[in-house]
Amino acid sequence: MDLFEDIVNARCSDPFGFLGLHWTEEKDLKLNVWRPDAVAIDVLAIDADSVIGKMNLNTDSGLFSCQWSDKKTFFHYRLRITFSDGNTATFVDPYQFNQATFADPEHHKATLYQKEGALFQSAPVTDSLAIDGTRFAVYAPAARSVYVVGDFNGWDGRIHPMSSNGDGVWRLFIPDVRDGAKYKFEIRAKSGDLLPHRTDPFAKRIEQFPSFASVVQESQYHWNDESWMSRPISDIYEEAVSIYEVHLGSWRKKEHNESLTYLELKEQLVPYVVEMGYTHVELLPVMEYPFDGSWGYQPVGLFAVTSRYGTPDEFKALIDAFHQAGISVIMDWVPAHFPSDSHGLANFDGTHQYEYEDPKKGWHPEWNSLIYDFGKEHVVDFLISNANFWLEEYHIDGLRVDAVASMLYLDYSREDGEWIPNVHGGNHNYEAIAFLKQLNETVYLNHPRCFTVAEESTAFSGVSKPTYMDGLGFGFKWNMGWMNDTLEYMKKDPIHRQYHQGELTFSMVYAFNEQFMLPISHDEVVHGKGSMIDKMPGDGWQKFANLRAFNGYMFTHPGKKLNFMGNEFAQGQEWSHTRSLDWHLLDIDYHKGLQTLVKDLNHLYTGEPALQLDHDYQGFEWLSYDDSQNSILAYVRQSKAKDELLIVVVNFTPTPHKGYRIGAPKLGRYDLILNTDASIYGGSGFHTAQTLEAESIENHGRNDSVMLDIPPLSTVIYKWKS
Repeated sequence: MDLFEDIVNARCSDPFGFLGLHWTEEKDLKLNVWRPDAVAIDVLAIDADSVIGKMNLNTDSGLFSCQWSDKKTFFHYRLRITFSDGNTATFVDPYQFNQATFADPEHHKATLYQKEGALFQSAPVTDSLAIDGTRFAVYAPAARSVYVVGDFNGWDGRIHPMSSNGDGVWRLFIPDVRDGAKYKFEIRAKSGDLLPHRTDPFAKRIEQFPSFASVVQESQYHWNDESWMSRPISDIYEEAVSIYEVHLGSWRKKEHNESLTYLELKEQLVPYVVEMGYTHVELLPVMEYPFDGSWGYQPVGLFAVTSRYGTPDEFKALIDAFHQAGISVIMDWVPAHFPSDSHGLANFDGTHQYEYEDPKKGWHPEWNSLIYDFGKEHVVDFLISNANFWLEEYHIDGLRVDAVASMLYLDYSREDGEWIPNVHGGNHNYEAIAFLKQLNETVYLNHPRCFTVAEESTAFSGVSKPTYMDGLGFGFKWNMGWMNDTLEYMKKDPIHRQYHQGELTFSMVYAFNEQFMLPISHDEVVHGKGSMIDKMPGDGWQKFANLRAFNGYMFTHPGKKLNFMGNEFAQGQEWSHTRSLDWHLLDIDYHKGLQTLVKDLNHLYTGEPALQLDHDYQGFEWLSYDDSQNSILAYVRQSKAKDELLIVVVNFTPTPHKGYRIGAPKLGRYDLILNTDASIYGGSGFHTAQTLEAESIENHGRNDSVMLDIPPLSTVIYKWKS
């Protein structure tokens, strides 16, 4: 009875050693069942309702037993249980299926989710009958005991003790637990303390507050994006990438301020992104998170798409619709930190299994969250398998990795004495660096059509260089320097911009050191920073003219593009996740004009080879960068073969210029293909020539030049024709 005492006292790691069928010393078969909620139990045949034994209640603790002297082999059975309220129910006893019945699914580091979590499996019991159920597995190496609790056992922490074979993973197959069943893990620490119920780290679905229950999830979705997933592998660096960054819950609201569902977003968001000419959409984190105000950047369920807007299969339908429309989907992904909510990973089994133990490494002071211990193999496997999970199971096309700088530096957001140096006395987190390299190698090896993006705000070397060149291996890096310098410049009154020309031109000093994206993200329109239109100086007309000129400059500057939702039509209020974008503003000409401009810029960018060579110095040449008095920039964008040429002229003052001469890359005709000051965009309509003819007049160090009239606060683009 020692094992039974261990089970009753929640200190047993091998419930199969006592529960289920066993041989007695007399060579009889004995069945032990522990159901402290039962008053009587009958043993039934597995495939019929015939009673093959009546169990005796042996102890007040709920131990039932039955013995057979005529049985020569183990057999499968069901239990008809009578409860104290007189109700009865029939169950297939999980303890007749020991761990030898189910070998761990074959997997590698990138597919750990195929080994842990709630997995559908089938147990053969006769030649013609198999029992379907769910095999639960959770990593809790320091636990004294682990139990599965759920709506299938009345959330009773005594019914389903799990088994561990010493590898730190606790397992139990429970028959007849199917799609939609709710569950958690009840863990007792080595100290004997009962911990708060834990959500499954590998749960595919998690309920919202207050339960945060894990939900058994079996996908029924049939994908229709075969042609997308098998498209030829191309060089994304030489392609247009224009990203629409979206917070799904606030892009557009319904009546009573309700968010759109995944299926409603499929019908509304997808055609909008297509119409606007974007090539990619980037979703703020959709992994399950408890606090709305974190926007998903404090995730608890990394494998669960948030249930705020629908089911996992409905989210797949949204991704599928994007793919069928030719739009790539990027997801924000947060491996840097996680919140300390009691149902999550913090102190998971009574010890720091997922976070660094020392708060000088394991606590993030800026975000009041915990930091993953990148030195632990299981943590690295957990995170890398999660990244692979979204690419594999949800057909995601790219991951934007959040807060990379906080991972790279041990002293990030810490004062002296608040951090632990590495083995060489420096501030680099070698374990996090090794993790990021392994992450990127795994992604690109398994999914060559996908890419990764680092939100990294420092001068750390080689973020987007391959790992074989001692880089971190990311595909792209956000150009935070360009963003900060440009926005600081744009905020200034045009009369003062002449003293800050270098803030614009400096970006070209390092523009090709990394594979850059130019981000105007959600971070620039929150926390009192105001909306993009609010940042612009001047009266109403000048604000919009500045913003139009800025968009023209951004789309012609080397680097891929990212713009947060609402920026495309000059969202009025600072963004808030609690309300919809101000779609009513499109009834105003200035706002509608800006939206039209962004649409045209997207189509221009995707249609002009000269703009798509934006990762290589060959695609850009200065014509004039030092006319600070007039705040004018002029440059050439060109294809690799230099057979496609654009002249871009940007005027960041409200003063028009007639007869302004700039150098030209070659003789020939140049046709105007975009003018941000055009009347259709809400501009002044200042007359500028539709065609320029280059002359053999030296200017700006060029043998040839053109003369043009430059509109106020504008970006104009001319294309060489012959």
